[in-house]
Amino acid sequence: MIVIFDLDGTLIDSAPDIHATANTVLAGEGLGDLDLPTVRSFIGRGVPHLVGRLLGAHGIEDAPRRARMMAEFGRHYDSAVNLTTVFPGVPQALAQLRAQGHVLGICTNKPVSPARAILRHVGLLDHFAVVIGGDSCPERKPHPAPLLLARSACGKGPVVYVGDSEVDAECAAAAGLPLVLYTHGYRHAPAETLPHAALLDDFARLPEVLDALMPAS
Repeated sequence: MIVIFDLDGTLIDSAPDIHATANTVLAGEGLGDLDLPTVRSFIGRGVPHLVGRLLGAHGIEDAPRRARMMAEFGRHYDSAVNLTTVFPGVPQALAQLRAQGHVLGICTNKPVSPARAILRHVGLLDHFAVVIGGDSCPERKPHPAPLLLARSACGKGPVVYVGDSEVDAECAAAAGLPLVLYTHGYRHAPAETLPHAALLDDFARLPEVLDALMPAS
């Protein structure tokens, strides 16, 4: 089976690093800090969306300023790793899935370079055959193109997407792929209200959840 994962809010809790970077960028513009819950609520649709929401929280709409802040955010993003943690059970689950012969991939709206940097920092990069980011194709999730690109890059076979948010649920549905919805991420709506093939509250259960979704031979 091919198992493609979202990154932020699914495998890692990167919100503290994104929050710190956001406030660094805001300070450089002479704008006040935002708290962690506010910045966490902006995560999931890529850097352009995030920066737009940072400005919107200050009542600002300014395209040149947004472009400048996006560039500054990108300058800090590869090194924004020290506050990020891996969700419980993730390393063990990934190792078990690889040992069972599953092919693993990443499909995230985080740009590829910082995605690879954080995966390397937390010791997970070698598990993945491909990392598709928000700059890998013209569209970002929830458009299905990045997920379909990840699927193609991983080869042939049944595919499951593992994500945590409304964006992931919409993307999986648009791509026609089953979603395993991790319930401890950055989702806003109740998990039960989002389309999913299975709910996951503990990564120790992921191998058995995937077994249950494996097509009958």
